[in-house]
Amino acid sequence: MTERPLWTVEAMATAMDATSAGPLPLSIPGISIDTRTVAPGEAFFAIKGDNRDGHDFVPAALENRAALCVVAEDRRVEFPKDAPLLVVPDVLEGLRALGRAARARLKGKVIGITGSVGKTGTKEMLRLVLSHQGETHASAASYNNHWGVPLSLALMPKQARFGVFEIGMNHHGEITPLTALTRPHVAVVTTIAPVHLEFFGTLEAIADAKAEIFSGVEPGGSAVINADIAQFGRLAAAARAAGVGQIVSFGESEAADARALKVSLQVETSTVHARILGHEVTYKLGAPGRHVVDNSLAVLSAATLLGADLALSGLALAGLKPPAGRGERVTLDLPGGTALLIDESYNANPASMRAALALLGQVPVKGLGRRIAVLGDMLELGPEAQTLHASLADAVLGNAIDAVYCAGPLMKSLWDALPSERRGGYAEASAALEAQVLAAVTVNDAVMVKGSLGSRMGPIVKALRRRYTRSEQEQTLVHG
Repeated sequence: MTERPLWTVEAMATAMDATSAGPLPLSIPGISIDTRTVAPGEAFFAIKGDNRDGHDFVPAALENRAALCVVAEDRRVEFPKDAPLLVVPDVLEGLRALGRAARARLKGKVIGITGSVGKTGTKEMLRLVLSHQGETHASAASYNNHWGVPLSLALMPKQARFGVFEIGMNHHGEITPLTALTRPHVAVVTTIAPVHLEFFGTLEAIADAKAEIFSGVEPGGSAVINADIAQFGRLAAAARAAGVGQIVSFGESEAADARALKVSLQVETSTVHARILGHEVTYKLGAPGRHVVDNSLAVLSAATLLGADLALSGLALAGLKPPAGRGERVTLDLPGGTALLIDESYNANPASMRAALALLGQVPVKGLGRRIAVLGDMLELGPEAQTLHASLADAVLGNAIDAVYCAGPLMKSLWDALPSERRGGYAEASAALEAQVLAAVTVNDAVMVKGSLGSRMGPIVKALRRRYTRSEQEQTLVHG
């Protein structure tokens, strides 16, 4: 079967106002900004990042059978005359222009998602729900910044019925141009929490920055906002000021338009009976956690607003699985039995940390098994960082966590706040904590690893998997 083209090269060149060079294909099936993953026939965009310039990798992209490369005018002379190139004044601006063209040609509906916590999980739920009802395109990974959003847009097939885009920020003014690109029919705000507090100072300032998403909502579009946060009124007022036609609230509040009427939280799933925009539905979530339940209300609301069938949307949520780094569960094989690893290592902030500790607290342990939390620093919290870390002690105690291993200078505040019997181990950096954690895990334990990306907790997860899971052990034997 012939792969469906994503873009004709003529349409790309027109959208980006590009000059053609070398032998070019008629069309391309995809776009990449990474030579390690570029597929044969795709277009490689030589974006200049903070640490690397994509132009340095153009020869590698062509060697990996990229069909063409998009390069800047001032770097054109560095490449052979017969190299297949589209030449633009600025590569990132060219990608933005292509994203804008992708949005303009789309006849389907678009959802934009922002919030301090839960953006990626909510996006993945929407991808799952909507893909059962029509061709659905969604941002890859957490591509939610100044290059991730235009790349995600440019990758959207024109035949898509739904487009789902995650929009992030860590400074004021960053969401405005991204929502102008995506022009969502529905804008979702998952929650407001002390994330990037270092750059904003207050939760109200964070809410104002997130509210920028409403400025790009299409005429007659809708906003879906968490009813349970103190900033709901502020966000709703911002949506109205931006001309958003319909404001839908979700959460536990009795006045919420989407509300969970009954929730049963299990170790690996949840069952929910909810009222969504006046219609009752019962559904099962394939991933655990009260925060997942709350975000599912936003998902079903947004899907319904776009014309998706509510009953089918609810049924689809049974297939939800937590991705790697965001709650993925792995069985560890130890001498004499097994242990459970919960991988939450992708990122962390006070809200997501409390949610992860609550999830760990739900896990039943047998025999001498313990609930063990392995926690790294939560970054970008500003002057309140030490207090916010120390305040996690109540979540540790309230969720019956037996032992806590802490990595990083900020987590020292939590370590100091814990009773001595809950202290597992401490190190200044995650690398120094790894051996302690590996030695501590025993049969029937449940181990949860979490921290901000910069605190590098992922390697501890990899070390546990490498030592204690058969598939990782087999790969080591084969490739080692």
